[in-house]
Amino acid sequence: MSEEIRTQINDSLAKIADPHMGVSIVDMGLVREIQYDDDSKLAQITICPTNPGCMSVANIAMAAKIEAEKLDTVDKAEITVIDHMMADTINEMVNKEE
Repeated sequence: MSEEIRTQINDSLAKIADPHMGVSIVDMGLVREIQYDDDSKLAQITICPTNPGCMSVANIAMAAKIEAEKLDTVDKAEITVIDHMMADTINEMVNKEE
């Protein structure tokens, strides 16, 4: 993965503030991993909320998908929420094909 593209994705995610703390999800450490495939222009982003019952993580995940897909270098972003009691449901909802 191009370090430049990873930085672009990270910077776009840094625009998203945790609604309770008012701090960037990047600065809070919620973004655990960013992977990028140059051929498919697919960004895979892993997010871990601060607690397993966080009520805002679905909104955070959707915002992350939207922000990443605004970049010219990203055709599609897949978001994976981990360590949350509803992670499977959130992941399915956020990554649902239209």
